[in-house]
Amino acid sequence: MNKFVIDAYAWIEYFDGTKSGEEARKIIENPNNSISTSVITIAELLSHFRRKKQDFQEAKKVLSSLSAFYPINSEFAEEAGLLHADIKSKNRHFGLADTFVLLTAKKLNAKVLTGDEDFREIKEAILIKN
Repeated sequence: MNKFVIDAYAWIEYFDGTKSGEEARKIIENPNNSISTSVITIAELLSHFRRKKQDFQEAKKVLSSLSAFYPINSEFAEEAGLLHADIKSKNRHFGLADTFVLLTAKKLNAKVLTGDEDFREIKEAILIKN
């Protein structure tokens, strides 16, 4: 079974039905794949939906049906802080939320599904792009 952590970029493309979203859909909806989402991504998605004045509750139901939510605790947050500092020294644009997604993938021995260019040099990332 292939394991994937889906980041906000990939979920947004999925919900918007773009060409990249179609690539994400093939992975997300494949029953042979194990799909997870960091709880940080939920916050990112809610913010996105709110700014676009779209209802998040339906999207959250879809997320819940297709993906397991990966929780965080203080130890995980400390690890994320250390990882962020290391990555940020090489890529000043790499966001803290992205670090939580990446660390989730590392913990699960999974790949990050994204279109975010900041992941381009990250070996655990699979980029989808329009």
